[in-house]
Amino acid sequence: MPDLPSHPSNPTNSTPTSSSSTNTPATMTPPPPKRQKRDEYRKHAAEAASAKPDGETTAIAHVKLPKKKFYRQRAHANPFSDHQLNYPVTPAHMDWASHFPAFVNPDPAQTNLIGTRKLLKDVEVVDIGCGFGGLLVGLAGLLPETLMVGMEIRVSVLDYLTTRIQALRTQQQQKAQSQSQSQPASSTSTPAPTTDADADADTPSEAAPAIPDPTANTALVPGGYQNITAIRSNTMKFFPNFFKKQQLSKIFICFPDPHFKARKHKARIISETLNAEYAYALRPGGLLYTITDVEEYHHWILRHFRDESTVEDEANGAGTVKELFERVSEEELEKDDCVKVMMEATEEGKKVTRNKGNKYVAVFRRKQDPEWA
Repeated sequence: MPDLPSHPSNPTNSTPTSSSSTNTPATMTPPPPKRQKRDEYRKHAAEAASAKPDGETTAIAHVKLPKKKFYRQRAHANPFSDHQLNYPVTPAHMDWASHFPAFVNPDPAQTNLIGTRKLLKDVEVVDIGCGFGGLLVGLAGLLPETLMVGMEIRVSVLDYLTTRIQALRTQQQQKAQSQSQSQPASSTSTPAPTTDADADADTPSEAAPAIPDPTANTALVPGGYQNITAIRSNTMKFFPNFFKKQQLSKIFICFPDPHFKARKHKARIISETLNAEYAYALRPGGLLYTITDVEEYHHWILRHFRDESTVEDEANGAGTVKELFERVSEEELEKDDCVKVMMEATEEGKKVTRNKGNKYVAVFRRKQDPEWA
């Protein structure tokens, strides 16, 4: 029998091209130094932020807030893309216990539909498109007993905010422990009167913008940032999956993407359809806050909520979502500390201030459901 051509058993001889390519430096090149440095920084920052204070070996200075330069991401995300998000089937399936451990119901029998522990109270405040979390951090000390959540679709930005919140919580726990060890118990509950954070008790709107500054962490903040968290979500698709009817007392939409092109207007976070979802989640008397530096978008917001143009619709007997909102007067806004924080504490708000731009604010109150609803 003639010898048949056989393939060598040694794989290195059978694929000389692959073998030679494996010896090239290109296949052995490590990740780019910039990316590797970024990933390592994020890992160490997350570990440091989650460190438990022990009072003896852990110092407050060891827990620092993360740096934004390691979490940069493009400002725009397509809300119509499939982002492979995890979201609850219904609000009763949402696991809030992992986000607010300080507010978990102590009764182990109190669980939701997926078996996780319920909270002592519901989430009441939502920041849609929370970005780097300036508003949440600013409001944390202003509303220490109110649970607030930020919704963000960008992964890197959410990683930054999650690490930031955890670092702030750890700093506060360490500060509380340090004060309890160095001062009498009667004096630990009263911060020094000269610090910015102490002003939260009397003028929270003025002190709130200073809270995100790591150098301002000289005193305890009411609530210790245990009342804020952030989740990754696409509000345009899954907002009703997180919040039940009339659960919320405040909704913030700060400096949303204006989507200037007409064909992109369908991606705006303010629309008749989305406003109906906001009205569903807002309780009567609840407030929806909006702020933008784009005048055209401000007028878009007014047209889609409550302004003089809706009189014609009411005269025609047409029931629309606009009937569920009324605009809050300027006199009321001047007394609302949340408006002041919204204008000054957010990263975009600070940028507009630096550039000497205009800020257009409109706040709408949720009315009682009409008969047709």
